[in-house]
Amino acid sequence: MKIFGTSEQNERTKAMINLKNIEKYYENRVIKTYVLRGINLEVKEGEFVSIMGPSGSGKTTLLNIVGMLDAPSNGEYYFLDEPVHKMSEKKLTELHKTYIGFVFQSYHLIDELTVYENLETPLLYQKVNSNERKGRVAETLDRFGMVAKKDLFPNQLSGGQQQLVAIARAVIAEPKLILADEPTGNLHSEQGKEIMDLLKKLNEQGTTIIQVTHSETNAAYGNRVIRLKDGWIEK
Repeated sequence: MKIFGTSEQNERTKAMINLKNIEKYYENRVIKTYVLRGINLEVKEGEFVSIMGPSGSGKTTLLNIVGMLDAPSNGEYYFLDEPVHKMSEKKLTELHKTYIGFVFQSYHLIDELTVYENLETPLLYQKVNSNERKGRVAETLDRFGMVAKKDLFPNQLSGGQQQLVAIARAVIAEPKLILADEPTGNLHSEQGKEIMDLLKKLNEQGTTIIQVTHSETNAAYGNRVIRLKDGWIEK
């Protein structure tokens, strides 16, 4: 799907993500409850950004807005200079499928599918033909050292192995952006380090990464930290 103008325009693009005065609130007849307020944020292609803050500060909500899983109440969102806040649901879905990979703390693998089938699922959504799907799944299984586990189901894997599959599934569709929400939250320290080393390597290969984390150690893998408090970006 080509929606971003000419290659010459793309070469001049400085920011992948540009959020302008983003707000998110929920309201009833009496009050508005704000989750995010006045968020202005630019993320350049190739960055590794960590979002930190106490529980309830709006970190996951911000990540979901960036990932087009949620819409802001107010404000403007530009992805590669295109106005996300003006897009139709159909275009948002296409954009999300084509450019963004998600990694969740709770893995979000499909329990009824094998490792192979979980990896294949994003390619089915993208309507990749059968031969290319087989080749890309085989290559990804080899790259992530999971060939011997391809016929296993998620409940037959350790937490670290499940998270590895989740990252492989996010990467197989070749996204420009990976969004990771507490990617090591359910793992012991050694498994967590392996996952963070892998994300760092993907970033070094050109993938833009935004992670939500409580861990200063994990945040140090990135090149910039955004701190949220009560829905605001701390200055």
